[in-house]
Amino acid sequence: MRGRPTIYQDANIVKKAQEVFWQKGYSATSLSDLQKATGAGAGSFYNTFKGGKKEVFQKAIEERLLAFDAFKKELSKSEFPLELIKDFFRSIASAEENEHLKGCIIANTVVEMTFIDDNLEADAVQILKEVEQMFTQAIKDEKLKGNLKTQTDPEILGRYLITFWCGLNTLRRMYPDKNVLKNQIEMQLAVIS
Repeated sequence: MRGRPTIYQDANIVKKAQEVFWQKGYSATSLSDLQKATGAGAGSFYNTFKGGKKEVFQKAIEERLLAFDAFKKELSKSEFPLELIKDFFRSIASAEENEHLKGCIIANTVVEMTFIDDNLEADAVQILKEVEQMFTQAIKDEKLKGNLKTQTDPEILGRYLITFWCGLNTLRRMYPDKNVLKNQIEMQLAVIS
């Protein structure tokens, strides 16, 4: 007789938990919220995630890192990496209002975990720094190819784009309007045109 499978074998469980964290934040999410969203009982949940809520949150954050890694691979293969970066930002404008109100779970984590949990904050900061490095490298490469004429240092531009990303995730909550966001995004992207 086989025992019951652990719930983590189903990646959808982490995605379901991630959705709750994304909407409520780490601190406001209870075990009951996670159980309701995932369909796991308390015993099954703790048998699977021995570190409890924090462990499943870390796995949810890791899942976003995988998405960034996939984008990084796509960027490295692209003939037009700056256009791919611009399209990444432009896609925000066309998102549904509910997506605007959620913002970015990684940026949300940096803000929420400051003074609360140094490890979770550091994990989120590291992901944003890796995204910044990804932007910086693409900009360096495009400058070397002569595809970007700006005299601004690629590191400053990479940091500018991550600053823009974090700010955009607040702006989209303030103005969840596609036209407003589209205009703001295009204005900000002019720096790498």
